[in-house]
Amino acid sequence: MGIIQSKNVVLLGMLLKSELFTNYDIRFFPIFITKMKLFTPLILFALFLFFSCGEPTAAIDESLEDTEEISSDVMEEKDEGKTEIKVSADFLRGKFAPEQHEDFVEISTKYASREGMYLQREVYEAFKQMYEVAKKEGISLEIRSATRNFDAQKRIWENKWLGKRPSAGVNAMETYPDPVDRANNILLYSSMPGTSRHHWGTDIDLNSFDNSWFAEGEGLKLYNWMLENASNFGFCQPYTELGEDRPTGYQEEKWHWSYLPLAVSYTQAAKKLLRNEDISGFMGAETAIEIGIVENYVLGINPVCK
Repeated sequence: MGIIQSKNVVLLGMLLKSELFTNYDIRFFPIFITKMKLFTPLILFALFLFFSCGEPTAAIDESLEDTEEISSDVMEEKDEGKTEIKVSADFLRGKFAPEQHEDFVEISTKYASREGMYLQREVYEAFKQMYEVAKKEGISLEIRSATRNFDAQKRIWENKWLGKRPSAGVNAMETYPDPVDRANNILLYSSMPGTSRHHWGTDIDLNSFDNSWFAEGEGLKLYNWMLENASNFGFCQPYTELGEDRPTGYQEEKWHWSYLPLAVSYTQAAKKLLRNEDISGFMGAETAIEIGIVENYVLGINPVCK
């Protein structure tokens, strides 16, 4: 019907623009119609089609709107009220340089313990707002760690794997000769490369890497302030104490906070795009499948942060 409509409308337009119409005074239109007996049925039929048929492309447009294409390597998360967030498996695994990524910015030493740390721009702006409010209330927030890509996480992991750096207070290489046991020891507080939330540019470590520091004095005051106020700026503690609500994953980290407006989408993407068998490229990677690294650690977070 759409093809017939289009052809007749074109023909009608040609007729209306022709000398048959333009050379006649409107007063003689009835006489013209009489002389145009052969054309009148065609004109009326074309007008009928024009006004009775709907937009021919409407059904096609509606069907396209209902179509979602998600590949095994890239997916789009729709964040309510915001633009769609495109997430790739490589991004989730930290396979990029944050200093070269358009969405990342370097953190000023006003807010951090050292130079050279990066966050996603949106996360950084939210943190700066939180920092200023906390400062007015006598709380001093300092970022000790932020984005770590795959290579940075690999250095941490392999130094612990080889016993060059303590893991939970022990030399993991000497104490745990079995690969799975050694990996589980390191996983108490450190992520396998390719599975860390720090890859995403949404997570920060604040002030101290020792839970005991947050148990009294200045640290306790800071931690209580974060528990009460961090959510106002979009932040949540992903690694709370292990228990019924969070039976698997890393040990509690009172210093680790995640920016939910972005991290929730990335967590959902990780659930769909990351697979245990794809975690590779570092010492001990072969243990990822047996340990169930994705379901037990990547997704083993505080349910409030999901």
